[in-house]
Amino acid sequence: MVYQGYNEREEKGKVDKPIVFFYLLFVVVGWLNIYAASFDLENATGLFDLSTRAGSQLIWMGTSLLLAFALLKIDVSFYETYAFFLYVVGVVLLAVTAIVAEEINGSRSWLILGPVRIQPAEFMKFIIALTLARVFNTYGFRLMETKNLLLVSCIILVPTILVILQSETGTALVYLSFILVLYREGLPGGFLFMGIAAIIYFILGIRFSENQMGMLSEGELVSIVLIILFSAGMVWSYLKLKGTSFRFLLFAGVPFAVAYIASFFSIEIDWGLTALIALGVGALYLLFLFFRHWKRTYLYILLFLVGSFAFLESAEYVFLDVLQPHQQMRIKVTLGMEQDLSGAGYHVGQSKIAIGSGGLTGKGYLNGTQTKLKYVPEQDTDFIFCTIGEEHGFIGSALVLILFMIFVLRLLSMAERQTTVFGRVYGYGVVSVFVFHLLVNIGMVIGIMPVIGIPLPFFSYGGSSLWGFTILLFIFLRIDKSRKRS
Repeated sequence: MVYQGYNEREEKGKVDKPIVFFYLLFVVVGWLNIYAASFDLENATGLFDLSTRAGSQLIWMGTSLLLAFALLKIDVSFYETYAFFLYVVGVVLLAVTAIVAEEINGSRSWLILGPVRIQPAEFMKFIIALTLARVFNTYGFRLMETKNLLLVSCIILVPTILVILQSETGTALVYLSFILVLYREGLPGGFLFMGIAAIIYFILGIRFSENQMGMLSEGELVSIVLIILFSAGMVWSYLKLKGTSFRFLLFAGVPFAVAYIASFFSIEIDWGLTALIALGVGALYLLFLFFRHWKRTYLYILLFLVGSFAFLESAEYVFLDVLQPHQQMRIKVTLGMEQDLSGAGYHVGQSKIAIGSGGLTGKGYLNGTQTKLKYVPEQDTDFIFCTIGEEHGFIGSALVLILFMIFVLRLLSMAERQTTVFGRVYGYGVVSVFVFHLLVNIGMVIGIMPVIGIPLPFFSYGGSSLWGFTILLFIFLRIDKSRKRS
């Protein structure tokens, strides 16, 4: 009798109709744009020709709808019970893929099963989200306990490393977006700040690496100044000691002041060496404060300072010796260090031409010249957004972005209304994945981010991508449907 009543209460929940509407709208509009992007003027075919890209996508759409319906019928406890099992299976598949997969477009991320190609990395997104939700829902779980922090870090990093081994850097970065989930569940903001600081150091260190200022490049010099300023700001923010923060800056600034005065006496100054001395003085002062007051916060700030410098010095090695030549070129093009309009910059250059030529209202459906003449490679996959920009103009592009914004805000609201930790954590995992895909895909199409090859959700051609996003979304809809269960 209890079990029967339990099911009756569960059935009172309803699937969120606005999200289902957005899903269907995006899938259909995406299919129409895939047809437009792959349309051949000389050999025009219909929308429903199964031999074309649009026809293949139509098959994937049909199977995705069946999959979505099936996911809504599965009992919500299944997802929590088998989260760890799915994670193990997913990791094994990633490892097998890295070993046996053939190289396609520079990566080994596809398993070929007869006429079907599957990309296991796409499905790992919802598996990681489920596993994190399962771990956080454990009784008495506290994220900032060392063992728990290591556990959730491993859940994210193990698949990330395996995908990097497949040379699929874009998907690996998507996995790292789950740090937003950790932030929502109690990860201190300092961790996010360190991530942002690391990006700044990397960009400065690479972008201004050619101009030497003595022992260091111009980028390294500016980064060290920022490290000192950031460390002083952390003393001020975390310890509420404005005077100590000022004294820290004063001590660290002495080498710069001495060097500046010496320059008036025609003494040749090595500003790179001066910056290193200033950094060392700042580190010694933090160490002194730690031993004087025995506050671990000073030690953490010291570790931040030393770690920041270590990261800065390793950035050039990672860029030159770890990243592939085509990845280096993409970053150089994005940072304005290279033009390479016939190579790595060709995709972005043609994409921007296509979007710009659309003007306010666009050239009209199937009338995009850049699209029809095949100037933009991979236009029906990673660069599908430039088809929208060319054929529907600024108004059409803005409308798509507004719809995606409403979609994400709705998902965020759904995540917050969950009555269980499992539902909330999984919901934020879904939001993290969608936000990252939207920002990076559209950013690379308009040239403000490196080309890393990740699809626009529901719009880009590809069965694995569509299935992955469908599973990710409809598991959340199923969890949300049962949130009122007792």
